[in-house]
Amino acid sequence: MPNSSKTTQRFLLFLSVVGISLMTYIMRDQASHLVNYGYPGIFALSILANATVVLPAPGLLAVFAFSSVLSPFWVAITAGIGATIGELSGYVAGYSGQGVAENHPRYMQLVRWMQRNRSTALSIIFALAVIPSPLFDVAGVISGMLKIPVWQFIVAALPGKIIKMLLVAYSGFFALDWVFEWLS
Repeated sequence: MPNSSKTTQRFLLFLSVVGISLMTYIMRDQASHLVNYGYPGIFALSILANATVVLPAPGLLAVFAFSSVLSPFWVAITAGIGATIGELSGYVAGYSGQGVAENHPRYMQLVRWMQRNRSTALSIIFALAVIPSPLFDVAGVISGMLKIPVWQFIVAALPGKIIKMLLVAYSGFFALDWVFEWLS
């Protein structure tokens, strides 16, 4: 494939991710109504909330709230899988931006470090997936830039996202019980 065609494809991928992020951010209030559809709605909302790169979306709040109405375990599993799928937008953004940053000296230094320590890179992806922070978006972008195989990215991110969602879901579940006990 000619180099200009590859650059065009990467640019279009990048524009798609930016478009999805902006659309989800702008429509975040309407997207929160998806939770009215139970587990499929939480799954869809988690995909959308995590498809934004760096911009905030209401995914964790929905997991917290709906775990008091639905099974917190299944809310967490559903949201964790949806969140992992949504995070692929950061991976795609990084993959599409490789041509832009590949000659930068700091990028090359990070590439060498990550190539020597693939298990460390996957551990970082896992750890950042557990923490509610936009830093995971950066990990996804770097993973795409470094062309870490997408299946390895998913295998590292999925357990971290599920653990985070379990913590949020059970916090929501027990918080509501605590509030009702306190009020009675």
